[in-house]
Amino acid sequence: MAFTDLLDALGGVGRFQLIYTALLLLPCALLACHNFLQNFTAAVPPHHCQSPTNYTATNDSEAWLRATVPLNQHGVPEPCQRFTEPQWALLSPNTSVHRAATEPCKDGWIYDRSIFPSTIVMEWDLVCEARSLRDLAQSIYMAGVLLGAAVFGSLADRLGRKAPLVWSYLQLAVSGAATAYFNSFSAYCIFRFLMGMTFSGIILNSLSLVVEWMPTRGRTVAGILLGYSFTVGQLILAGVAYLIRPWRWLQLAVSAPFLIFFLYSWWLPESSRWLLLHGKSQRAVKNLRLVAMMNGRKEEGERLTMGVVCSYVQSEFASARSSNSVLDLFRSPAIRKVTCCLMLVWFSNSVAYYGLAMDLQKFGLSIHLVQALFGIIDIPAMLVATTTMIYVGRRATVASFLILAGLMVIINMFVPEDLQALRTAQAALGKGCLASSFICLYLFTGELYPTEIRQMGMGFASVHARLGGLAAPLVTTLGELSPLLPSMGFGATSVLAGLAVLCFLTETRNLPLVETIAALERRVKEDLSKKDTTEKSEEISLQQLGASPLKETI
Repeated sequence: MAFTDLLDALGGVGRFQLIYTALLLLPCALLACHNFLQNFTAAVPPHHCQSPTNYTATNDSEAWLRATVPLNQHGVPEPCQRFTEPQWALLSPNTSVHRAATEPCKDGWIYDRSIFPSTIVMEWDLVCEARSLRDLAQSIYMAGVLLGAAVFGSLADRLGRKAPLVWSYLQLAVSGAATAYFNSFSAYCIFRFLMGMTFSGIILNSLSLVVEWMPTRGRTVAGILLGYSFTVGQLILAGVAYLIRPWRWLQLAVSAPFLIFFLYSWWLPESSRWLLLHGKSQRAVKNLRLVAMMNGRKEEGERLTMGVVCSYVQSEFASARSSNSVLDLFRSPAIRKVTCCLMLVWFSNSVAYYGLAMDLQKFGLSIHLVQALFGIIDIPAMLVATTTMIYVGRRATVASFLILAGLMVIINMFVPEDLQALRTAQAALGKGCLASSFICLYLFTGELYPTEIRQMGMGFASVHARLGGLAAPLVTTLGELSPLLPSMGFGATSVLAGLAVLCFLTETRNLPLVETIAALERRVKEDLSKKDTTEKSEEISLQQLGASPLKETI
């Protein structure tokens, strides 16, 4: 008997699982807002140099702008240059000035505030020579996500899933409010780093809690719902950013709700799987009785004892280690193959996803509309992913989406640039495939790793995803050598990852979660034994066919 059999006996996918999942996925939706928040808080509006004098008397400010700031080939004021002296001759019709001396903007910039009344770019003048600081802020956020994946993944296996999750909610609420409060760019970067750490703490522990409280038949839908929560989060961000334009108020609006999540998360029960694995049977039984009561199985819950619960998991937990380290991810052959393959797959999926996401930002539309489109485009892709994961399997779904996305990117290299609609459609399809494979990977990874190292394994895999996110801009810079190199890199890594999934990972659809490394090794050996038996049976059948009377007659 397995632990999932006990959950089925207590109501299966009942009221407890539905409410528990909803309470965990709501924060994940708002978490997606933070992942894309800098698209709005760091938006770069049209801008030009401040005039070299305090000239404000005339009503003809447009004429003064023409005389002090050069225009580019499109007739738009240059953002980073101004004339050293006003060129009054430009105010005369059909008059041009050649080789007039220019200089950088020494007195600051004037920004177009018609769409965004304030952003960090306006507040700290992150333009021209300082424009790289804007990208630095996002890189610092991703570095926080990277560190958080390593830290919270390890802590969750030692302290439980709930404690790091509760702390992450509080840290995000406080650091988000601090980001909106302080007036220093350095402070902004520090608190964005802390917010990035909480991204990993929330997403990894939320998924593990949902998966470990869900019976086998409900895990696929629960994992896909996590993906839809990110889609909803992108749509929420588009709407909130449209209504709240000042960056500080927008930052506060998407951070304050996490204080509410922090308060109610104290009442969420810890994973009974983790409690049983660490010898806390009494708390596990108490939580399971709560599950039984909420699912309308109160009598079954009252009959639960530590002996009954342990009988379901005794064989699974018998070989559990009391303490774990990252070396456990490479200790045995089966777990080593899983870890090495997932390192490649997570990195490749991430580098291709963020590489495509950077290209998709070149829509000539409203930034709020583009953000909504990024969210909507994932819906049909995830519907297909949900269906194939349920009826076909995890391995085929992840591999197919990765290979399809890679092929879309590679094919896009040969589409003429004047066919912009076709290029955009192919890039959008690739982005949707990669977003879906990302969500499938979260569920697939959680099912591949045993309970005793599940969080550590997911954290380790997530670290490689963040490395992919950091590597994507570097791959993009290869376009300076050849325009084909970035697309070739993104497409090839995605196809390679899909093939690796098919060759090295096993299917987990409709299988109970493995609790220990030893149990995983036994399952792999049983699968190999069944495979050998099948091959021998087929060989015997072929030999019998070869010796048949029909062949002798011929």
